Formats: sequence, structure tokens, C-alpha cells
Amino acid sequence: MHSIIKNFLVFFLVFLIIAGFLSAFNNPWEQEQETGFGDMVSSIKSGEVESIGVEGNILYVKYNDGSNKKSRKEDGESLAGLLKFYGVSDEQIANVSIESKDPSGAGFWIGAIVPFLIPLLFIVFFIWFMMRQVQGANNKAMMFGQSTAREEKPEKDGKKKKITTFTDVAGSVEAKQELVEIVEFLKQPQKFQKLGARIPKGVLLVGPPGTGKTLLAKAVSGEARVPFFHMSGSEFVEMFVGVGASRVRDLFKRAKKSAPAIVFIDELDAVGRQRGTGLGGSHDEREQTLNQILVEMDGFDSDTNVIIIAATNRPDVLDPALLRPGRFDRRVEIDLPDIKERDAILKLHAKDKPLAQDVDLRAIAERTPGFSGADLYNILNEAAILTARQNESKIRQDSIAKSIEKVMLGPERRSWILNKKEKKITAYHEAGHALVAHLLEEADPIHKISIVSRGRSGGYTLKLPTEEKRFHSRKEFLADLAVLLAGHAVEKKIFKDITTGASSDLKKATNLARQMVTEYGMSEKLGTRTFGDKDELVFLGREFGEQRDYGEKYAQLIDEEISRLLDEAYLRANKTLDGAQEKLEKIVSVLLEKETIEKNEFEELMA
Repeated sequence: MHSIIKNFLVFFLVFLIIAGFLSAFNNPWEQEQETGFGDMVSSIKSGEVESIGVEGNILYVKYNDGSNKKSRKEDGESLAGLLKFYGVSDEQIANVSIESKDPSGAGFWIGAIVPFLIPLLFIVFFIWFMMRQVQGANNKAMMFGQSTAREEKPEKDGKKKKITTFTDVAGSVEAKQELVEIVEFLKQPQKFQKLGARIPKGVLLVGPPGTGKTLLAKAVSGEARVPFFHMSGSEFVEMFVGVGASRVRDLFKRAKKSAPAIVFIDELDAVGRQRGTGLGGSHDEREQTLNQILVEMDGFDSDTNVIIIAATNRPDVLDPALLRPGRFDRRVEIDLPDIKERDAILKLHAKDKPLAQDVDLRAIAERTPGFSGADLYNILNEAAILTARQNESKIRQDSIAKSIEKVMLGPERRSWILNKKEKKITAYHEAGHALVAHLLEEADPIHKISIVSRGRSGGYTLKLPTEEKRFHSRKEFLADLAVLLAGHAVEKKIFKDITTGASSDLKKATNLARQMVTEYGMSEKLGTRTFGDKDELVFLGREFGEQRDYGEKYAQLIDEEISRLLDEAYLRANKTLDGAQEKLEKIVSVLLEKETIEKNEFEELMA
């Protein structure tokens, strides 16, 4: 409404300007200077006029000096009669060449119509524009319930476009094998229908963020060469009741027209959360949208070649009706890549990047356990940015190593200058972590120690496992607790005081001890059971949704066990440090001098 009023005021202002212009100039196309009839008669008597052109009532007077002027005579009167009436002699009239011609149609009509035509055209254009605005608003209102899904086709305007295939997806071997069947069904549905087989109508891609769920869905579309409709789950839900369900109907209608096709719904948990929580009512807009999705998926005809692929990293909150056979009846797990898959992903992302001869992608893969495909791409991208900033032409190994630390901990903060005492405390703190980790057999080996600030930490100790681990033992957790508390122990041992630098370590150690007791059954006193229901309520969130399935007696025992594990880890760290004072001083002296110790140099110090 505001834009319509604004447009109206603009057009009205323009109209006033044009009307004022036309009123000031009767005929702006006429350039001749006008003179009165009496002045023209005087000029004829004095012999200054060379010729007169008569066109209706308009007289075009040409003077002996070459100038031209325009004059007018009365209607219905001849020029000769008027001149004689004003006392011009026949001899004077004979000296002037008088030529009579018919008025030109174009000039006459332009002069007569233009002053009225321009305002009329302007008014017509204004009315047309206003009607178009109103019609556009009505169309938008009518299109509000239509699907906002973007459609991608293998060919666009008759030209083949670059498509994503399985060769563009590194790793996820088992997931790709599961999805190959989907591609075969879209290409050759008769092959399965002859045997009475029914391909899954819905495929749910489950995995942590950044593992390539969306990329895999696009690869399925590219391999099958079929239209690909994609939208986010949050795009269904609006503040108006019924819009989400209407968009679902429109999306499936478009997909059926383009069949065979793939419909991809990203972040399915935004609209597919469990119903019947007792909050928000059963007529909640999100639940209506979910109900429509369930109906559309189960209402497909047997010969409709439309497959729904959805992605989520929260399968635990999805409604059970979504996961039953006939809907999302196939679940494809996409885990974080292992070392071989990380190596393949790095090679894929490094294709268009100039690498130096010293770059070893396998070593980078070994140094990045737990990284997703998106994290690995970010590492190489940060390395390329760092290389460009240093005005170099090729990406080196140390640039990639720095980018790993930047992704894990944040950028270096060399502007955060510590005083001598704080620098010394940080050096002892990080040296304590590294030394205890080196001396405990169950702990992971040290890769780097630094007292250069990154992110919110004053320094850091980077320790990485030697091989991929899917399971962790109790001994490993106990060693990790001792390593986490070693920095705190060193501060108290050397400086007879403690600082706030260990706050992050204490938080991590407390959380790990709590998990050991309540989730992993690693407490000898409490036995092999878990404590606390971790299911998240749809509306309350994680903290409020955690339910206690134990009494006050066990709550006290849990706190006692957590404290016992932390106390034992602290004593173990102190005991480990007692017999290695010389090695501790070596590490500290090198850190204070160089600020950073790499893996090889650290192993030489500990030899």
C-alpha cells in the first residue's frame, strides 16, 4: 500500500510539471519569432519585406536581411484586401512576392492535438500502471500458497549444464552404493516392476553437518538426469494457517508433472518433528504441514516415478510416521570420513588449487581426525587465502597446517601480547599438558605446542590419535582426564597459585567425567547403567527436555563419582610430573624462546 501511494505521488508530480510546461508554451515546436500585423504592414511600406507565405491564417514573412518572422491575419479575409485596407499601395504590394499554400496536415494536427494528447496519454499510462500494481498484488496473494522449491534440470534452454555426479563426491562409499539403486530405478523402472519390486519412495540421509548430504542428493539427480526440486523444511512453515500444507501439495504436483523426478527436502527436522507433545495444540501449522507430507508420500501411484530424498542431522526428533515403510523407509547413514576418505576428499578439493611439491595430503588427512568434508574444504580454502595474502603462487604444507589450527581454534592473536609473568605461566601450563600426554601410554601423541594465542585460548597443545578410533576405552578417558588437569596441576606446583587459564580444561574434564558416569557405565560404584533421559522435547529444547530417571540418592552418588574421577586424575597428573621436572623445564625454555614446538622437535626433547 505504501509503494502504491508513493508511485501515485511521483506520477502526479510529473503530470503537474508537464502541464505547466505545456501551459507556458502553447506550441513548443514553433521556433519563428512572431510580429504583429500592423508591424508587418509598416515593414511592407518601407520596402523591408521580400516575400510573404500565406498558410491559412498564418503569415510567414521573409525580410530583405534574411530574417524570418511569423504573423497572423483575420479569418475569412484575403491578404491583399487587408493590405489595401491598411493603405498599402498596389505598387508596394507588387514589390512583395506573395505565395499562398494549403496548410500541411501534419503540422496542423500536431499543433492542434499535441497540447491535449500528452496529458491524455499520461493519464492512460498512469491508470494502466495502477491496475498492473493491483493485479500484481492479487497475483502474489494467489501465489502465496504455491511451492517455493527451486527446480534444476539436466538441460536448460536446450543447453547442457554442468551437473553433479558421484565422481564429484569423495568418500561415503556405502552411502553411494545405497543410492545407486535409486538411480537405476529412475533410469529403468521396468527392471524392478517386472519382478514385483517396489523401490523405496523416501530416502532419509542422516549424518553430522558438513558430511555431504545435499551433495549426494544432487549427485543422484545428476546421475539419473532427471529434474531436481530442492527446498528447505523451514520454507514450508509460515505464519498463516494452511500455507505450509498448500505448498506441500503444490510441490508434489509439480514433481508428478515432471516425473521421473527427485524432490529433496533439506533440514527435514524443521517440519518433521514429533507430533502430540501437548504444546501448541494439534492444529499447529507445523503439524498440519507434516500431516500433508505424510499423506502425499503415501498417496503416490504405483507408476509415479518420484522419489523423495531428505536430509537431517537430528533423526531422533522425527515423527515415527515419517520413518515407517511406504514413506522414508530407507535410511542412509553418512558418517564423518575416515583417513582414506579424508585423503580422497582433500584430493578432490585440491584439483583446482596449485600445490607446492612439499604438500602431502595424506599427512593432512592424518592430522584432521573428526573433520567433515566441509571442514576439509574450508582448510584448503583458508590455505589458499593465506597463500594469496603472502603473495605466493603455490600453496605450501605449512600454510595448510596453519589453516588446520585456524579452523580448529581460531586465528592467531599475536596482537594479544602477554606480559612476562603471563607468558611464563602459559608456557608451564602447556608444557604440563604435553609432558603428561607424552608420559602416559594411553594418551594420544603430541603434534604441536604453542603459546601463541588463538581464539579465546592463551596457548594450546595439539594431540592427535595415531589411528582411526570408533571406540574409546576407560583407560583412555582416564588418561585424557589427567592430561586436561595437568596444566592446572603445574600452575599450582610451580607458582603455588592457580589462574583462570585452566577454566576451559576444567569444564572439559568435568563434562568427560560426567559422561563416563552417566552415559558410558564406566563407574565401578554405580555399575552398568545410564542416568538421565536425553530425548529432547520438541518445544522445550535440550536443557529443559532432559528428564531425570533416578532419585536423589543416585544424584548424590553421581556427583561423588564425578569428583572422585577428577581427584584421581589430578593426583595422577601430579605424580607423573614429579619425576619429570627436568623435561618440563626443557619444554618451557624452548617455548619461551620460540613460542612453538612441532612434533619432531618435541620428540627430540623427550628422547
